[in-house]
Amino acid sequence: MGRVALVTGGSRGIGEAISKKLLADGLTVAATYAGNDEAAEKFTAATGIKTYKWNVADYEASKAGIAQVEADLGPIDVVVANAGITRDAPFHKMTPEQWTQVIDTNLNGVFNTVHPIWPGMRERKFGRVVVISSINGQKGQFAQANYAATKAGDLGIVKSLAQEGARAGITANAVCPGYIATEMVMAVPEKVRDSIIAQIPAGRLGEPEEIARCVSFLASDESGFINGSTISANGAQFFV
Repeated sequence: MGRVALVTGGSRGIGEAISKKLLADGLTVAATYAGNDEAAEKFTAATGIKTYKWNVADYEASKAGIAQVEADLGPIDVVVANAGITRDAPFHKMTPEQWTQVIDTNLNGVFNTVHPIWPGMRERKFGRVVVISSINGQKGQFAQANYAATKAGDLGIVKSLAQEGARAGITANAVCPGYIATEMVMAVPEKVRDSIIAQIPAGRLGEPEEIARCVSFLASDESGFINGSTISANGAQFFV
């Protein structure tokens, strides 16, 4: 039986590209989404990948959803914690709700996603955990104290899980995308987009498929000695 992968936020944007790439690699893939039923239905119709709806910020919903995925498809071998949101505001204008919403989804959501899967990985002596962080978790960003905090925290989770899981054949790694040509980025005014591109030495936005290829490698059997690492895919915009 082939391996099973779960991709949170896996029906749109970077998550969609990851789901498609893992499917092409021969994995059985399940993708989660939070609320866009129409997009999820179109994604499933186009790819054949089953989608599951739950809020990663809710531990019990995540636990129940993961149990359903495993009942439908089998034990999860690869988990890609990709789901994330932004609620941008300068810190002096940021509300407690904006802070908490981002923390609950982007940071607690990683715990809520990986924690129910972790015992099975330990028992089977194999697992691949990939967390999608961000360049802004590495360098910070104006009006994104909440987002940057979560994405930096995600890197701490990865480094800790790598140490805990290594002897059980589990790896945990992160990918930090730079600015990628997703719907969200392409929707900003052209002048703003041009100003972003001007900061990228590669002279262009990244493509979702480029992030997906990073995940594909980290999810593979061949990456077993890479653990606790971060791949920065940002067109040379920022170095760690």
